[in-house]
Amino acid sequence: MNDPELDGKYLGSITKDFATVAETLREASYAIRKRGFSEHPIFPISKVQLPIGQLLIGKEDVAINWYINASFLDEFVQREIIAEDKREEFIGSYKDPDEFCCLFVVDADFTRFVYIPYPED
Repeated sequence: MNDPELDGKYLGSITKDFATVAETLREASYAIRKRGFSEHPIFPISKVQLPIGQLLIGKEDVAINWYINASFLDEFVQREIIAEDKREEFIGSYKDPDEFCCLFVVDADFTRFVYIPYPED
């Protein structure tokens, strides 16, 4: 599901943490694209560590509520989180990675792709 709407339960927690780590995520997104790994960086976030991507920021590292990993579209397709036949649909809905961060939010009753705009410089 690619629903940009955040449940109110998550909105405050995610946006507060995002404000703390936005610049790190922006730099990681740029590095993933610049190094040719993918034009579609995805940052899985969860309150528990996930086996998707590589840990980028531990919640203990900067006193946030979420673990944040770094990944990209091909891993999501390989792990069948995104079906191969939905790849183009995902790419079509993917927002400009210079302006938006693509989060894959995983919690007990909430699993969605969410795009959050990076703060203006």
